[in-house]
Amino acid sequence: MPAPFEGTWRFAASAVDSSVPRLRHAVRDLVRRQGAPVPEDLLQGVLLILSELATNSVRHAALLSPEIGVELSLSSGWIRVAVEDGHPYRPKALAADPDQQHTGGRGLLLVKTIAAEAGGVCDVEQTGAGGKVIWAALPLPPCR
Repeated sequence: MPAPFEGTWRFAASAVDSSVPRLRHAVRDLVRRQGAPVPEDLLQGVLLILSELATNSVRHAALLSPEIGVELSLSSGWIRVAVEDGHPYRPKALAADPDQQHTGGRGLLLVKTIAAEAGGVCDVEQTGAGGKVIWAALPLPPCR
């Protein structure tokens, strides 16, 4: 039997800068409202991942994707956040640049690092409509 906090929720937002904090607050409030056993430090990591992924969609996909989708899934073992847009480009995380020649492009590196440090995973998948979904899933601590 699923825990009372389990489920999947989807949000849609315009691909504009002001959507990023609204999506972040919506996800934070949903996790708290559901009573999910997500420690605060893990929740902050999920929200940072969401911010990075949504910002990337706003900055790089808005022309082809005026709307972005966010999906949050909670289960007894995982929290998963995904951002979908209609742009076909599959982004790649830039490695650390010791000469600081690139001023951007580290958002996905940050996402990968947060996911890995939490024992989670992240990936990019193409959608059937030709866009992409970038997601990260982080393990939840065992319920006591």
